[in-house]
Order: sequence, then C-alpha cells, then structure tokens
Amino acid sequence: MTATHLPGTKRGTYMRYDTAVILKRFYLCEKELVISQAGWIPGIPFFDMKTLLPKILWEDAMTANALRERVFELRFPSRILEVGTDQSLIELIQLSRSAPNALAFLSVLAKVFKPALLRAYETYLSLADDIGDGPTYRFMNLAVEEKQRQMEEINQVIERELAAAEQAERDVVNQWTTDMAARLQALGDIGLDSPQVVEASGQSLPAFEPAEIPQRDERFTNLRFYWPDNVDPSFPYGEGIQLQLRSAVSHLNEIWAVENAGHVLFSFAGELGWEFIYDASRWVYDESRHCRMGYERLRSWGFAEKELPLGTYIYDSCAGQDPIYRLGMLFYFESKNIGKKLDRIKNFESMNDRTSQHDMDFDWADETIHTSYGKTWLSAALKKRGQDPDDYTDIKNVCEQIVKRSVETATAEEIAQITAIANQMIAKVRS
Repeated sequence: MTATHLPGTKRGTYMRYDTAVILKRFYLCEKELVISQAGWIPGIPFFDMKTLLPKILWEDAMTANALRERVFELRFPSRILEVGTDQSLIELIQLSRSAPNALAFLSVLAKVFKPALLRAYETYLSLADDIGDGPTYRFMNLAVEEKQRQMEEINQVIERELAAAEQAERDVVNQWTTDMAARLQALGDIGLDSPQVVEASGQSLPAFEPAEIPQRDERFTNLRFYWPDNVDPSFPYGEGIQLQLRSAVSHLNEIWAVENAGHVLFSFAGELGWEFIYDASRWVYDESRHCRMGYERLRSWGFAEKELPLGTYIYDSCAGQDPIYRLGMLFYFESKNIGKKLDRIKNFESMNDRTSQHDMDFDWADETIHTSYGKTWLSAALKKRGQDPDDYTDIKNVCEQIVKRSVETATAEEIAQITAIANQMIAKVRS
C-alpha cells in the first residue's frame, strides 16, 4: 500500500496559537505575583526577607516580561492580552494577598503558587517543541532554576520564624496555606489547560492594601530618625571615618525606599500598566541592593544588628497621603542626592576605602536610572489625572512639606536617643 502522507512527530503537539494561550496564562500569573510581593514588602518584618523579596519579584518580572513579549511574537500583529478564561486563577492570586499575616503570605507564595508555576514550566518544557519554540526554552529554563532557588530561600525564613512563633500563629499560617492550596487544586492547578469553572465560595475578605506603618525586624534598633542630622542640623555629616559610617548607615536606611517602592508598584500597577510594573520591579530591587550595601559594610566593621538604627520617618510622612506622593518622594530624594554621590566616591577613593567607593559608584549608576523612572512615571500618573505631566512643582512642594512636618514632631527624647546611638557608633569605629 502506498503512503499518501508522511508521518508527523510529537513536535506538533502545540501549534503557535496554543502556545500563545499557555504562555499568556503564565504571564498573567507572574504579573499578579509580582504585584502581590511588592505590596507585602512594607508589611514583612524580617530584614532578610524584606531585602530578598525585591530580588525575587524582579526575577519574576523578568520572566513575565519575556513571556509577554513571546506571546506578542506568536500572536503578531495582535497586542491584546485578555484575561479571558484565566479570570478565576487571577482572582485567586489576588485573594491570597489578603493573608492574615506576613508568614501566611510567604507560605502560600513558597508552598502553593511558586511550586505550581514550577510544575507548569517543567511540564511545558517536557512537551513543547525546542526547535519551533526555541526562544521560550531559554528563559523558561532559567525561570525553573530561579523558582527552585526562590522556594528554598523563602522556606528557610518561614521555617525559622515559625519555629519561634506561638502555636496559634503556626495554626493560622498552616490553615491559610491549606485553604489556598485547596482552592488552587479546585481550579485544576496552574497548568497547560484553562482553569476549571468553580462556584464562588461567597467568602469575602477585606481588600488588601500595603501597610502604612512599616513592620521592622526586632533584631535592630527601630526608631523614627536614623541619624542625628535628620533632626539636628548642628550635627555634622562628617569627614573621614564619620563619613564612611554615615554613608553606610544611610545606605542601610534605604530600607524606607525599598518599602516605598513596593507600595508604589502595588498602588499604580493597575493605573500605569505593565511597563510601569517592569520598571518599578527593578526600582524595588535596586533599593534593596543599596540597603544590603550598608548592612554588609556595617557588619564587616563589627556592628551587631542591635547596634544599627533603622528609621521610618520618610516612609511615615506619606501615611494617609495619595500614593502619588510616595512616587514623588522616591523621585525627589533620588534627584536631590545624586550630585553628592560623585564627591563621596572621590572621598572614599582618597581614603582607600574600595568597598564604600564601589558601593557608592554602583549606587550612583542606579540613581541615574531611577531619576529617569521618576520623570517617566510621575509624568504618566499626572497625565492620567488630567494634570500637566511636565510640572512636578506641587508634588515636590508637598513632599518637602510632609517630611518637614514629620521632622518637626521629633521629641527631645528621640533626638537624645539617636545622638547617643550615633556617638556610640562613631566611638566604636575610632577605638
């Protein structure tokens, strides 16, 4: 018998459009998890997690962006990314933001959603075509490696903190994790097929909002003002050793910018869209790197966490304000201080302090990027509100005023406390 057709192979499992539908689902999940992680940063007290989660969400944003661009390639010329049949899955991720506490949120992240995406990516890679869909293979293999590492890192923090927690808190975390896992399984997991249609549970939870009062790690000295010159103009910024110390403390206290950038990403994600989320993810990550720079330098000089002051006054000053002022605050401080960094780079070079010089050099490069982010997205937010996108005067004035008001509330006891801490730190490094 003469064959009329040559046989196909398993490479034909998923056609172009089928692939685009699957990758779109993965993108939507990654995007929502980026938003969730950013929104929770101010509410996470654990210093290592507060400074690690920005890196994790930035990695997720890189994966999401690669997925998004690949979907556009496969659907060319269409640039539409509708949620469609994935709505119930996206709503579940959004619901999980309303976790009862930070550990419950992190637990669902590391034990439910990231494992689900890992399974989905591994399944996709086992079935998809590495020739026709070769571009997807590169970034998805990287995403698999990142998810495996992320889960390990988050679970280490969860296990440590749960071991020290009361049984009631452990029960809350376990119950929330079990509930979210069951809901995800009812939808059919995150997979290559559309989620199942399930009846609404009727459960109503308060809409999630980022913490207005930042949660901080009790291992540090937590106060409002982190150095005397925040509230006492007569206290010198200093030269030599004092400049090295002040710079490191300033870097450490960019923790407020980590928290603020997370708040801003969450608050403007819907209004400004994916391009903003992508830039803001890098912004959050960069601020966390600056914070770690200061932490690592101070630790290398022999300081214990309890000797290190962590202030909140800049983040606090925005409490209850329109989030546009949080965005403006980031932009204001980036543009205000960037010129000073070049002089400090030279000063550290003259002291042969290569580490401080190195950190400030990379910080300066980041801040030039952030200034561009600030201009771009503050303008976009103003335009969305029908205001002049090129006039930041009112935003800048309000930012200056609310910080000034915060500083004016400093008590004599607070000034004495931070002055004593600073003098003790200076004396320690000079001894």
